[in-house]
Amino acid sequence: MRMIGAASLVAICGMLACAPARADSVRSFKGNDTGGIIAWSLTAETDIRSMAIDHCARYGKVVKFLAVEPHEGGYISFACRWVPYNQPVVRADY
Repeated sequence: MRMIGAASLVAICGMLACAPARADSVRSFKGNDTGGIIAWSLTAETDIRSMAIDHCARYGKVVKFLAVEPHEGGYISFACRWVPYNQPVVRADY
């Protein structure tokens, strides 16, 4: 019985040692009605300003960019603010 337990323990440890270490993937654009984040790698591919404007316009709000981490793996954060009383919400057309 001990031999079977030891063999199964060695087999499990061998499988765990050979399995690749994998981090969870993170979406490049994530947000809700209060704001969101955009991956820095998207700046070379798309117009992030219009993405953020369109996202906040869905909730009837305007964009305020908060912070930028300009390196690979960094993010651009933005907040969705209420529209001033007499200004219309502008939506980006693609």
